[in-house]
Amino acid sequence: MHLNSFTAILILFLQGYSANTLLGSNSVDLADATIEDINKAFDAGTLNSEQLVQMYLSRIEAYDQSGPAINAMIFVEPNALEIARNLDKERSESGPRSKIHGIPFILKDLFDSFGQPTTAGFIGLKGSMPWRDGWVAKKLKENGGIILGKTNMNDWFAEAPWGASTLGGQTLNPYALEYVPGGSSSGSGAGIAAVFAQVSFGSETGVSIRNPTSEANLIGLAPTLGLVSRTGMTMNALTHERGGPMCRSVYDLAATLEAVAGFDPEDLVTMASRGKIPEGGYTQYVDPDTGLVGARVGVLREMFRPGEVHEEATSLIENAIDQLKQAGATVIDPISTGLPLLSLATNTRVSAWEKKAATDYYLSGLGPDAMYKNMTEMIEENPEHLERLRERDNIGVLDFNESYISRLKNREMLGDALIRVMDEFQLDALVHPFKTLPATKIVDGWSNSEGDNALSSQTGFPGLLVPAGFTNKNLPIALEFLGRPFSEPTLIKLASGYEAVSKNRKLPETTPPLNGEVITY
Repeated sequence: MHLNSFTAILILFLQGYSANTLLGSNSVDLADATIEDINKAFDAGTLNSEQLVQMYLSRIEAYDQSGPAINAMIFVEPNALEIARNLDKERSESGPRSKIHGIPFILKDLFDSFGQPTTAGFIGLKGSMPWRDGWVAKKLKENGGIILGKTNMNDWFAEAPWGASTLGGQTLNPYALEYVPGGSSSGSGAGIAAVFAQVSFGSETGVSIRNPTSEANLIGLAPTLGLVSRTGMTMNALTHERGGPMCRSVYDLAATLEAVAGFDPEDLVTMASRGKIPEGGYTQYVDPDTGLVGARVGVLREMFRPGEVHEEATSLIENAIDQLKQAGATVIDPISTGLPLLSLATNTRVSAWEKKAATDYYLSGLGPDAMYKNMTEMIEENPEHLERLRERDNIGVLDFNESYISRLKNREMLGDALIRVMDEFQLDALVHPFKTLPATKIVDGWSNSEGDNALSSQTGFPGLLVPAGFTNKNLPIALEFLGRPFSEPTLIKLASGYEAVSKNRKLPETTPPLNGEVITY
């Protein structure tokens, strides 16, 4: 460098300018860093995976059981730093396996990960160890991801308060500690909001990815049924259970989906994904500058609820719709199927009928060392916790069950109606509020079940949630993009455009940055 240039930089630095800025580097806080930012830091040599994992472990130590005691984590991997060191060594010797090489993930404690217990939050499964990875953990690990731990959740089997389990206790909402964090993927939402990992995985029978995504101010995807395998995942329902990523950015969602989407011969519902996954992956559709330009979006007004109690959240959704227009989308408002969607969706859930079959399927996959062979045995050995499951355990054969079959037909009718209106108006997606009742106080329990919109889960169509802002009590509200089956590339494009103009993400005040949480690249 020429002496005069060096002198000029030195003078400017002494005047308070950042050397990183002057030399063309960028800095971002851990809470705002995307996987893309982290990979740039890895490439620049200013960060490695071991350091990144330590940042997250420090936050877990400071805020999960200490400080505000969020209680999102039910298990933390004791060998996480060693795993990260090995991945750093591999990166230096042969390069990264994928975009998620060295990235820490947390999983809802109903996803099997070898070497880590899977309890579904139930004290009767304490110590249950899977003999192998389930699909999600396997694909994350194959791509170089680190399973940093398991998250607390609504108890899958026993009676427990909303957002709590008999094994892990109550998880708190980082944005308002006296409020529920959503469920059943409560720890997955609260953990990513509090920045305990880069990405989490949740699951839903009805709304359990999207509910905590909404209440934790995150971006989350309930993917098309059949895009992500459920192998090694405890389920409530075989015909509409899904697992999906919950993140702080659309890019992270897309990068994670690249790792886990695909055909799994052990979960034949994934046969539908063949030929539907984009060559080149999902991150190519992240388009913050023009993601909404020219898009056609329909406002599904049948999913808006009337009444004073919904007004504050509805106003946030209306503002989000205005932002879609401002970013270049053509918004067709209203869109109507002509069906009573809110009431009809409640008559499509079949978990009460499929709970036994889904549980027996999972337990049968644990091998000869399984704690229980089936749900009947689990109930008999834990009667003080599981008496409420006896009716579901005695449900009987479903082949000729008229109530069950009618609900499946209702689901088909819902899907056909949505496709029909999307085709009629040539829409890229439908939008509606995920719900217009914010989180409730923990002491009040789950009193807002009528506020969420289960349309995505009851059709198997993809639902991608984005933050729409906060109520005056600092409680998050989310907008949902609902698409055709396997339209995740389109939804990612739309969501990235909205993310860029809305900027509704923020770190909870209860879990502020710790020293050293700046990533430079």
